[in-house]
Amino acid sequence: MSPEDQPLKIGALLFDGLDQIDLTGPFEVLSRIPNSTYRIYGKSLEPVRDVKGLQLTPEATLNKAPQLDLLHIPGGPGQEALMEDEAVLGWVRHQAAGARIVFSVCTRALICGAAGLLKERQATTHWTARHLLPYFGALPSDERVVVDGNLVCAAGVTAGIDGALLVAAMLRGEEAAKAIQLYMQYVPEPPFNAGSPKTAPPEIVESVRASAQDLMIRREATAHRVGKRLGFALPSKA
Repeated sequence: MSPEDQPLKIGALLFDGLDQIDLTGPFEVLSRIPNSTYRIYGKSLEPVRDVKGLQLTPEATLNKAPQLDLLHIPGGPGQEALMEDEAVLGWVRHQAAGARIVFSVCTRALICGAAGLLKERQATTHWTARHLLPYFGALPSDERVVVDGNLVCAAGVTAGIDGALLVAAMLRGEEAAKAIQLYMQYVPEPPFNAGSPKTAPPEIVESVRASAQDLMIRREATAHRVGKRLGFALPSKA
């Protein structure tokens, strides 16, 4: 935990095709951490669109980012294009080396893996991509939020809010995190118990899996290439 009189620099990577709630859900929490600043960085200053078309604009380019105390890495289908983008991976590695916490949300764990940050570390990601984590030397977990040293991984999409509250507690203490949660009135009461493949009806799980099949195939091919380049022992393909 950091004393409140020590300012915190928080930054997130913005890219085309992200899931905006992977960014904006945690932003609601992290931007309220006392004595902190939150900035969004991109490869360029050009606006990008999230996977459903919402337009978002970076505040500065990657090379203008200071050393961040907290690196927030959102996910989404657009991560596929970044898993072999050395400019982005190099920036992630550089920031992670000096950050107090690296916070990955959803499939952004695959970017952390491609940057070499997951070797022999526990991690989680969206349930449709969790089986890819061993390609990067990670130890997969099906927990909603996983902490391994200074690495915090949240599973799919909305888990980013839970992860962000935990990160807030790690940085400023539980009282600060609880005050943020209360301000947000974050008391989830979903109308259906279908937010996990463990609880959703089997036919719904298969329907969602089928709708993501093409993306899952592309992700596995990319994970295989990257894992091979990084020298990890790859899981055998069925």
